[in-house]
Amino acid sequence: MPALALVAALLGACSQPQEGDPEARASRIEPVAKISLKVQKVAPGSRSGEQVYQGTCAGCHAAGALGAPKTGDAAAWAPRIAQGFDTLTKNAIGGIRQMPPRGGGADLTDTEVQRAVAYLANSGGAKFAEPPVAK
Repeated sequence: MPALALVAALLGACSQPQEGDPEARASRIEPVAKISLKVQKVAPGSRSGEQVYQGTCAGCHAAGALGAPKTGDAAAWAPRIAQGFDTLTKNAIGGIRQMPPRGGGADLTDTEVQRAVAYLANSGGAKFAEPPVAK
């Protein structure tokens, strides 16, 4: 019986309205982190090779996921660079092995893909000229 009285007392105390400042109470129970996303619109065709790489290509090429040649790995890039810029660009636009067309960036223009190919291959030792971004 004493245990039942203790449980009833605790339940009664929990159901009591909390006193104090409602804003202070709200600040004590708010999340510990907040995420703020900023959507950045860019004109089609205006992204540099580095921007395309960071936004689309790095997900696989930075880690070498799914057999992608790692960024900066000259040994992995050498046979690909030997195929030439046009072949690399054609493969990047159409997709090859595990890589989807345009690296999964369906909104990329052909010129943006060319810039990304030049940027990524140059990190592995190529000397391709990146098509300029119109100003």
